[in-house]
Amino acid sequence: MSDYMNGTGIQYHLRIKKGDVGRYVILPGDPKRVPLIAKYLDNAEFVADNREYVTYTGYLLGEKVSVTSTGIGGPSASIAMEELYKCGADTFIRMGTCGGIALPVMGGDVVIATGAVRAEGTSREYAPIEFPAVADYDIVMALRKGAEKLNLRSHTGVVQCKDSFYGQHDPDVMPVYYDLKTKWEAWKRLGVLASEMESAALFVCASHLGVRCGSEFFVVGNQEREALGMDNPKLHDTEPAIKVAIEGLRVLIAEDKEKGR
Repeated sequence: MSDYMNGTGIQYHLRIKKGDVGRYVILPGDPKRVPLIAKYLDNAEFVADNREYVTYTGYLLGEKVSVTSTGIGGPSASIAMEELYKCGADTFIRMGTCGGIALPVMGGDVVIATGAVRAEGTSREYAPIEFPAVADYDIVMALRKGAEKLNLRSHTGVVQCKDSFYGQHDPDVMPVYYDLKTKWEAWKRLGVLASEMESAALFVCASHLGVRCGSEFFVVGNQEREALGMDNPKLHDTEPAIKVAIEGLRVLIAEDKEKGR
């Protein structure tokens, strides 16, 4: 592979190097969320800012922890994971937003993913489509414990990942409307909890790299509830999901220390 940074050891997209980040990394999409998450870390410091990628590093329970934004979608998220891995990271928690699909999922809830439907393109460049996109079990359980500790309403299960936001929200105008709508109906019948854009790529990339990854999301709203005339609160304050990521990571770090991992 060509070295575009001329032997400096700095990663091309993230502009980080070994020693800049911890083994534990929280991955929001929005760069503006990075300082909002980093404020929960001890002695958090700004590390780098390039394109959609902003990185801060601090400490949690004495362990070095970083927060790096990924932008929107699987391509940029997988780039972030690859370059963070090259700098020593091996445990990732994706934190972001999603839209509910299953009717019990409401705006303001938190969804914790156990696996993801690979209805996107990035993961196909890592593994055949038959390979499942699954979260790390220990991270899933740590996030559940974090949500329970915070007394937040949460759901644990499969999410769907796509590349086109408007393909979901306005499928009738798309030339492939028939495919989008048929598959959306399938996700509903299969009990998929919510739709988002990064987990499938991150889970499969993590399997390729041999690292751990989990994800959890703040539910903005649920279009299926709205279509049925049900109550559908639409909320945008992602603080609950930020707190779940932090509390879940506290649980995971403590468990890792206990196991000598």
